[in-house]
Amino acid sequence: MYFGVDYYPEHWVHPYGGTPDKPEAAWERDAQLMAKAGINVVRLGEYAWGLCEREEGKYDFAWLRRVMDILAKHEIKVVLGTPTSAPPVWLAQKHPEILPVDECGLRKHEGTRRAVCLASDVYWEYAKKIVTEMARALGDHPQAIAWQIDNDVGGLQTEASFNEESRREWHLWLEAKYQTIARLNDCLGLSYWGQVVTSWDQVPMPKRTPTMHNPALLLDWSRFCSDTIVQFIKMQADVLHELCPNLPVTTNLRALQRLFDHFDMAEVVDFVSVETKTAITGRSSELAADIDILRSLKKQHIRTPDGDCGFWAIEQKAGQVNWHDVNSLVRPGILRLFTYQLISRGASGVLYYHWRQPRIGNEKFYGAVLPHHLHEDNRVYREISQIGEELRLLAPVLQDTKVVPEVCILYSHENDWALQQPMQPNKHFNLREHIQLLYNALHDRNIPVDFARPTEDLSKYRLVFAPSLHLMAGGEADLLKLYVQNGGTLVGTFNTGLVDEHHIAPDTGYPHDLTDVFGLEVLEFDPLPPGEENHLVFKGNFPTNHMHPARLWCDIIEPKECQVVATYAKDFYAGRPAMTVNPFGLGKAVYLGTQSHQLFYYDLVAWLRQMCNLHPLLKVPDTVEVSLRQKDGTKVYFLLNHQNSSVRIQFYQPMHDFLTGNTFSGNYDLPPHGVLVLDEHPEAKPEPATEPAAAV
Repeated sequence: MYFGVDYYPEHWVHPYGGTPDKPEAAWERDAQLMAKAGINVVRLGEYAWGLCEREEGKYDFAWLRRVMDILAKHEIKVVLGTPTSAPPVWLAQKHPEILPVDECGLRKHEGTRRAVCLASDVYWEYAKKIVTEMARALGDHPQAIAWQIDNDVGGLQTEASFNEESRREWHLWLEAKYQTIARLNDCLGLSYWGQVVTSWDQVPMPKRTPTMHNPALLLDWSRFCSDTIVQFIKMQADVLHELCPNLPVTTNLRALQRLFDHFDMAEVVDFVSVETKTAITGRSSELAADIDILRSLKKQHIRTPDGDCGFWAIEQKAGQVNWHDVNSLVRPGILRLFTYQLISRGASGVLYYHWRQPRIGNEKFYGAVLPHHLHEDNRVYREISQIGEELRLLAPVLQDTKVVPEVCILYSHENDWALQQPMQPNKHFNLREHIQLLYNALHDRNIPVDFARPTEDLSKYRLVFAPSLHLMAGGEADLLKLYVQNGGTLVGTFNTGLVDEHHIAPDTGYPHDLTDVFGLEVLEFDPLPPGEENHLVFKGNFPTNHMHPARLWCDIIEPKECQVVATYAKDFYAGRPAMTVNPFGLGKAVYLGTQSHQLFYYDLVAWLRQMCNLHPLLKVPDTVEVSLRQKDGTKVYFLLNHQNSSVRIQFYQPMHDFLTGNTFSGNYDLPPHGVLVLDEHPEAKPEPATEPAAAV
């Protein structure tokens, strides 16, 4: 397992480090302290373009090679970052056409990172040159094990740029997609407001206008911007694969926070790397959802530096951030706790951002493993060192193990883009919040979850949630039908199938192409403002001890073949179905016509567990998070206590703890922010059971 830091040696040369006689002397001390903490990999170089090419065509990678030589002495490997996220000042001044233009037509300026238009051919040419030269200069170094392409691509709201080159590429993209002007006009519905076009160059980019643009055009613009970003990364991946075929490539991603298709991006790299937000939110289920989303981006054809099947957290926060109004410290034990959350959910590499707080620039007080003054008695350094020692013990056990969920939540970037457009039925509806309600209920009952696009093979999942697939392509609906027909259980929700892939509303009833699988038709939908509620009345064996509200959205459902599970309690649609279940083929399709509070989703998961014969990984108190990595009959359980107080766990059979070597039986008090990494004691493994047999 790789355990490391993000290192910026350029911050630690004289006059900021070293001496006039030995300007790079700080690098050796850094490497010594890294090795002492168990660090075996660093990422470097991703912001170094202006240092590697101070003048056009004059390249200097020797200083980076010297850093790699020092790291080699301490057996520390290197992930090299291509520096295309921070172009040098001279490039923007020579070619101002590469600078991005906003939706108001105003040009943004140089002097910082991400000041580029990714549709610029000029920028692509220069980016390809620096990547090529860097690969030739450093790619053969024995310490190099992988490449990270660019850094935080799409960050700082730079997914779109309205340059002239963007306009030309946009028109070429539309022509390739639609082939004829007539088909473009029809598919985008441009007869609305009479905005039809007679040539490709008439199609506008969605710049600022007196009112909103056509929603189908906005959706295609999002697709175009996404494709541009993905192709920029692919261009670099192709160069690196050609010049350094033995080194896998990656790029760092955040969980659905950038406006490009992360699944598409995962296809053009060899393994997924992620940025985490431990310092931003401490809610374990939100962080777990981010991890599971990012792990799920690439489920096959994974090639990591050590051949493992996992993903990397290439930017795990080592402390507080620096962009909030108040940037509080990350409390003791939290870094270790959330590092284990990453590992428990499939990470095979963790690197902390960053090694040392820089004395210069915007991130002087951003959290790091070490402060400005090197002091190995530093609290964070001690915690990182403890993790490094523990991971040395765990690495052989975890090699090639993976997370194998039986439950999946569907997510489509195109659907999310459509829902973020203006003029929604209810602007207070938020897809991520809706997904999080479902995810929380599964997470808090320790049921592992994958995420997937609706077009993926879903046959390996017993239960699939399809939350608010507002935009539903015909092919997607067919695949969902096939999943249910072959024995799967599908849970769909309100705001599903209201438009097709061209943003055209169906004339065959809601949800589009799925009325048969759910056995119903949505006649109308009633969006509710915040604070206003209907209520649910349940029938049959749905388990509940609470009054559950209906919020934000109420579908008015006409049942066909379905069975009614719950109805609305009031308003003119009182007694109408709010929740249904419909047998279809060998499977079942559940429909939720409204959004409720968190307690409802706990009850929903309890009901679905019985229906699908699903079991939590272990029986533990609700405050303990459990994850499982497995291979070939080997099961490694992770128990994480996210509370500030200890939690008592009762083990009904002996369990072996990899971190201490102890065997637990009976009662055990897991300390605040404590971690256990367990398997069944080899001398006490029981016969396989249908119920989890560990703890209550």
